[in-house]
Amino acid sequence: MKWLRNKVIKWVREDWDNENKKHRGDVGISIKNNDYENRPDEEPVLSFRIYSAANGKVLEFRRWDQKADRTTSTTYIVEKDRDIGEYVSKCLSLELLK
Repeated sequence: MKWLRNKVIKWVREDWDNENKKHRGDVGISIKNNDYENRPDEEPVLSFRIYSAANGKVLEFRRWDQKADRTTSTTYIVEKDRDIGEYVSKCLSLELLK
């Protein structure tokens, strides 16, 4: 009887978790839509994103300055014939020097 009790508890927990996920909106693959959830809370905060464009990519760096309570962003355009990894590496070095 103990195995039946444990099985019922497992089913109830799974149903409970599924209902909570439905109310939060993260059914299936969880994708975070809020930028603030993806950011660390410690200094320095520097993040970058790569967006697709018609003739290449757009590289955006965001830096959070806690003292000024301000976010600054820098945008770079990467042509389609350039190596994206090498370009990101160079831009990241520049951003870290700022």
